[in-house]
Amino acid sequence: QVQPVESGGGLVQPGGSLRLSCAASGSISSIYGMGWYRQAPGKQRELVARISSSDSINYAESVKGRFTISRDNAKNTVYLQMNSLKPEDTAVYYCNADVRTWPGYATLNYWGQGTQVTVSP
Repeated sequence: QVQPVESGGGLVQPGGSLRLSCAASGSISSIYGMGWYRQAPGKQRELVARISSSDSINYAESVKGRFTISRDNAKNTVYLQMNSLKPEDTAVYYCNADVRTWPGYATLNYWGQGTQVTVSP
């Protein structure tokens, strides 16, 4: 069993910053891609940013230049630094990871439970 756990969400004013963290724990052999997705009320879940095991990165157009994704493989952790936040960034942010599990070495996809980010004056 693998459980990604997010932290760092909260309420911030427009133009402010937050840093999200997601630490995966459990029966982990290795982690391939890790990413952040978000879901605003009444909208579908969308990709925010994703980083591969070789540090190849993809960002949604709406966050390019404002958000930075990074990972610490020794800690099985992925981060999302969010700067210049806008009200439209308000959503529940979810961590996602492709994990090679142990034993058996199956590669499975896991979601965290989400952390709320609210950008409001």
